[in-house]
Amino acid sequence: MRLTIPGALRALRLRTAPRDRARPTRRHNDDWLQRWMHTTADLANLQYSHRMVDAVIDEIDGRQIRIGDRWLTDFASCNYLGLDLDPEIIAAVPEYLDRWGTHPSWSRLLGSPVLYEELEQRMTELLGAEDTLLLPTVTLIHLSVLPILAGGGTLFLDSRAHKTIYDGCSLSVARGATVKRFRHNDLDQLDALLGDSWRRPGVICTDGINSMTGNAPELRRLADLARRHDALLYVDDAHGFGVIGERSGDERCNYGARGNSIVRHFGESYDNIILVGGLSKSYSSLLAFVACPTAIKHVLKTAAPPYLYSGPSPIASLATVREGLRVNAQRGELLRERIFEMTARVLARLDELGMATPNRSGFPIVEIPLPDPDRVDEIGDLLFDRGIYVTMAVYPLVPRHQVGFRVQITAANTDAEIDHLNRVLGEAAERFDLRSSPAAAAFVRSR
Repeated sequence: MRLTIPGALRALRLRTAPRDRARPTRRHNDDWLQRWMHTTADLANLQYSHRMVDAVIDEIDGRQIRIGDRWLTDFASCNYLGLDLDPEIIAAVPEYLDRWGTHPSWSRLLGSPVLYEELEQRMTELLGAEDTLLLPTVTLIHLSVLPILAGGGTLFLDSRAHKTIYDGCSLSVARGATVKRFRHNDLDQLDALLGDSWRRPGVICTDGINSMTGNAPELRRLADLARRHDALLYVDDAHGFGVIGERSGDERCNYGARGNSIVRHFGESYDNIILVGGLSKSYSSLLAFVACPTAIKHVLKTAAPPYLYSGPSPIASLATVREGLRVNAQRGELLRERIFEMTARVLARLDELGMATPNRSGFPIVEIPLPDPDRVDEIGDLLFDRGIYVTMAVYPLVPRHQVGFRVQITAANTDAEIDHLNRVLGEAAERFDLRSSPAAAAFVRSR
């Protein structure tokens, strides 16, 4: 039975009510809480009603996961290169723990294990950037770096940028910046905004590989606009780093080589570009990076709170990135080729079934919108019952008219698991009439 938001709130209040009934369970003036719960009602309802949201994973076996007494194939993982399960990397971690312990408890301003310096040098070389700063997460980077870059100037925000970029922009506004939004990928509108009057400095904020569609922005044109209007282009390539990379004559697939992210993939320089990415996905570690000029790196060391105050990443995360970079150099191209081939099989199946997806890139994020968003619970139940675990995409994770589910493919998935997924997609297409409905087709065209 679905638990509604008011019911959920009442249940929460009952669970947390103090024994002394003279004390209120919460403040009387909590209208903000009701507004927030209304905004996230769809997601919260799904959390209380669906087995594929806020699930407890009891056990894993490769890309098989056990939830309670049921085993499912995991197509919600972002560990694209499969390094979370790589035996070489797992075996290497204990030596780092023996040397450094489990966690360096200094903030980075006080001191960093030499592993940080080594990793920043290696990341700088891989990315082809001027310099690199490592911080714990992409979310912390957005919240701390964007207000510094913007100052009292102007942020130009892609309307479909990741929610954490929005949060960084909101904090920037609190510090005196102004935000101007432009329609997703509408660079003519962005050009017009940049040509108008605005307070400097300026920062254009966008995703690299989009976390729902798997598509890339027009990076070359974005970079040109930033340079012509003397603004910075701030790109969050959390999903692209590790998968796409520089183009070369001997690349094994259309993702390019080395997995060194979107700037190199499009053959761009870092002039006027700040690249942000995470190592939590392809490299399966609690770590993220800012690729930037050395002068900006020095400023961030004394101005960005995660460098000054936050606990740093644990030693195991530093170790898995260090070893992951070695594995990437040795056999990363084989892993990327494997992901490309499996993703192509899923996209070919969708095409065969006439199912719409906005994915035009072949990147291993395959979003499938539903013609009737109110049936998201039902299709989630079908997938779960058939042993398929995916990411359920509901508002506010996506706009209301783009509700559906997202499939992610990793190098650790098997051919048999892809076969199983394709069979279940056929059943879903039949039962839920997913064969290119007008709403889904219009959504895809808009992307």
